Amino acid sequence: MATVWALKRRTTRRNEQIIFLVLFLSAMVSILTTVGIIYVLVSESLGFFQQVSLWDFLMGSQWTPLFQPQHFGVLPLVGGTLLVTGLSALVALPVGLGSAVYLSEYAPERARRVLKPLLEVLAGVPTVVYGYFALTFVTPLLQRYLFHDMIVFNALSAGLVMGIMIIPLVAALSEDAMVAVPRSLREGAYALGATKFEVVSKVVVPSALSGVVAAFILGLSRAIGETMLVTIAAGATPRLTLDPRESIQAMTAYIVQVSLGETPHGTLVYHSIFAVGLTLFVMTLGMNILGQWVVHRWRARY
Repeated sequence: MATVWALKRRTTRRNEQIIFLVLFLSAMVSILTTVGIIYVLVSESLGFFQQVSLWDFLMGSQWTPLFQPQHFGVLPLVGGTLLVTGLSALVALPVGLGSAVYLSEYAPERARRVLKPLLEVLAGVPTVVYGYFALTFVTPLLQRYLFHDMIVFNALSAGLVMGIMIIPLVAALSEDAMVAVPRSLREGAYALGATKFEVVSKVVVPSALSGVVAAFILGLSRAIGETMLVTIAAGATPRLTLDPRESIQAMTAYIVQVSLGETPHGTLVYHSIFAVGLTLFVMTLGMNILGQWVVHRWRARY
């Protein structure tokens, strides 16, 4: 009997070790993938920065790598990316937060069962579809009713449609944060005579603020890294401008433009792809680090 018991314990211990190993390897996949991406970006970017100074790259206001004379100032690409991201934030953040508040606090159960799947469907639409929607529907609409002289490729339609695209992400994450707020906090506020709106604005949203801010930052990170929508709708003109009616070029759109197979391997233009990609990686990494910092700070505060 003791031998059977020892055999079972040995088998259980071996199975646990196998499970631990499988889970450890699963966790290492993402870490090793990230390390590999960083290695490729840094190693390929070194060839670029050996010929172009880091100062000229970061502070230059002209980006003409495909024309003579060549200029490699990344500010027009960064400015175009941030312009489209800012426009998308004006749409996605208030609408996403409002959707989350409604679904979490106001919507009846029947409405929740209908609206939540619709949001998930909206999140599943391919980005290339959003791009052509901006190009063939939103831009003509803006040209007809608001800006008659606006060109076909512009930052405004790309930013507005990108905001629509990231609404489901912001709404879903914000709603999860609000649902996690203990029911006792709401009941305590009602017991003190608070109205529904006061409970939502002064209890639920502040208590879920860390999750809401994290949803905002993740949504903006998603917008910064978007490729197909800005490639199709925003154009390919690297211009440092604040006018959303003009054509711009985002960082991801430039990477797509040069990565079509016509650029010779090992050239300066080829290495510029990785320099721009490294800049984009640093920007998104900074956004995610900021999100984690905000989440930890507000969790400790509340």
